[in-house]
Order: sequence, then C-alpha cells, then structure tokens
Amino acid sequence: MNRLKGRRALVTGAASGIGRGTALRLAEEGAAVFCADIAAEGAQDTAKQITAAGGTAESGAVDVADASSCAAGVAAAVDAFGGLDTLANVAGILRPGHTLEQDPDVWHATIGINLTGTFQMCRAALPHFVDREDAPTGGCAIVNIASAAALQGVPYNAAYCASKAGVVGLTRSLASEYARRGVRVNAICPGGISTPMTAAGFPVDGIDPALFARITPQMPMVGEPADIAALVAYLASDEARYMTGSALTIDGGQLA
Repeated sequence: MNRLKGRRALVTGAASGIGRGTALRLAEEGAAVFCADIAAEGAQDTAKQITAAGGTAESGAVDVADASSCAAGVAAAVDAFGGLDTLANVAGILRPGHTLEQDPDVWHATIGINLTGTFQMCRAALPHFVDREDAPTGGCAIVNIASAAALQGVPYNAAYCASKAGVVGLTRSLASEYARRGVRVNAICPGGISTPMTAAGFPVDGIDPALFARITPQMPMVGEPADIAALVAYLASDEARYMTGSALTIDGGQLA
C-alpha cells in the first residue's frame, strides 16, 4: 500500500518498540520518515532499516522532555524533507510502583516525558501543519500514543495513568482547536504490547495479584508493535480524513 506516498513524517520513540514499528510501517506506506529518539543509535538503526528496504529516512537525537530539543528535532525533519505532514508521538516511559513509596521524581519524569513531551512535540510541529494550501487531502495528521491505562485504572501506575489520560485530553483539545485549520489529531490507546519496555516485567514487590484480574486482555494473544503501527498509518492517511479527536482502543478486549 502507498497511502502515505509523498508524505513526510516524524516519529518519536523510534529506537525500539511501537516507535520503531511505526517508523517502519509509515516508510512501507511511502512516507519519508525522521526517526527521533533520545537513544540516538537506536533511532539511527531504525532509519538504516528503512533505507535498506528502499525507503527514505533520517534520524536524530530528541529528548521530548526538553522543549528546545523538540523544536530542534522538528526543524531537522523539516530541513531534511522540505516540510512535515505527519507527527507520531510514541516516546514514553513506564515506572510502576506503590504510590505511597514512589519517589516524586518518578512522577515528574513520567509526566514530563509522556504528557509534557507530547505537548511540546505538538507545539513544535503545529506551525508546519496549520492553514496549508499544499496540505494532504485529508489534512496534516498528529497521532498520539496514549494507553488503555488512560481509560482504566491500573494499580501501581498512578503516574502512568495520569500522564496517558492527559494525552487523551490534550488530543481532544488540539483536535477541536485546529479542526478548521487543516490538522487532524487522534490518539491510540494500546493495551499490553510486546516491547522492550513491557519486557522489563513488573518489578514491584508486595502487589495484590487480584487487582490485575480486570485489566487482562480477553484475546489469547499478545499485541505486537506492528498492530499499533498499522493503526497509526491509517490515522495518518486520507482514509481517516473524517476522524479527529478520537481515542481508539486496541487492547485485545481489555476494556470490553
């Protein structure tokens, strides 16, 4: 499929997991992709995979928690491709723990990367999206990765749940503000996905297993980054031209 042929995309968190899967899928669909991540070598490796497959890609180190780094990353993508049409905000962290015992710095870091980082990337990219006469037919697209945890309480994850719920609220606010200026903004709420982040397990002592019973997927399988990447590609394409302000769950029936 070439739904994104001629588009120029920036993907954060592109060094691994959902970010890497998204970058690869957007490139497969024809987009030129700027792979951004604080892990610069991983982002570069993703870009190399794209170019080896015949696609167009560049990479750069971007710390989404730093506003100046976000601005520089967007500027680098614009310089590399002559513009920008799509932003996929995937970068995020997960630091579980008992709320009463967790260091407040973990809260601030989680909000700073997952929520503030998403905001700062959107703010840096929006000037390149709004009121464009040469915009794609379906408008420029921002796709934010939230989480099923934005819509359901997950024990021992207060900071993560709060940050991802904030991403959904941010998405809907931006969608409303910029719908008439040629920008669509949607969020994806994945359940458990097999990534390096989730492979770290749940290193928290003294948890109550019964609290996890209601957040178990109904389908007897584990989601893969490619599952999320496929939905990002759809939302970035003109096929989703009438969608904005949505928060789509893809969670194996976790919230069913």
